[in-house]
Amino acid sequence: MVRHWLAAGLLGLGTLAACSPGESATAAAQTPVPPASEAEAARHPVSGLRVIDLVVESGGKRLPFKVELADTPEAQARGLMFRTELGDFEGMIFPSATPEPRSFWMKNTPLSLDIIFIGPDGRIANIAANTTPYSLDSVSSKGLASAVLELRAGRAAALGIVPGDKVSYTLPQ
Repeated sequence: MVRHWLAAGLLGLGTLAACSPGESATAAAQTPVPPASEAEAARHPVSGLRVIDLVVESGGKRLPFKVELADTPEAQARGLMFRTELGDFEGMIFPSATPEPRSFWMKNTPLSLDIIFIGPDGRIANIAANTTPYSLDSVSSKGLASAVLELRAGRAAALGIVPGDKVSYTLPQ
């Protein structure tokens, strides 16, 4: 939705593929299947992106979130475009390989968002609260950002999340 460096062009929509098992449920129940790793099992039903745990430490509280991991150029370019729902403790994280200034826009994004820029020290540098849906205006980090976290608009204020708060998450290998 929002996301992408302003220089990024719009990507074509990907196709979704469905698969069905090649055997009956009874046969599948008789065949031992190794459990999927947590990273393989945790996929968002709409985006198909991996979902990881993220915690914001704010005012002595630990605020846990389940966030979609936009860790490829394609996922970062698409972001939350076209999405109409985002839960209270859901979001999307956009990590950077190296800290850099980050800019986002709201093109094709119907949801208003809080865009949270995370500095190289893992602390929130700045928050662009209540962004305007569909806007082409640039929303930028103040300084270098090692990641950007998007939450539904108003969540940062409602939860007391402010610049200086610590954000922790672990990227899957």
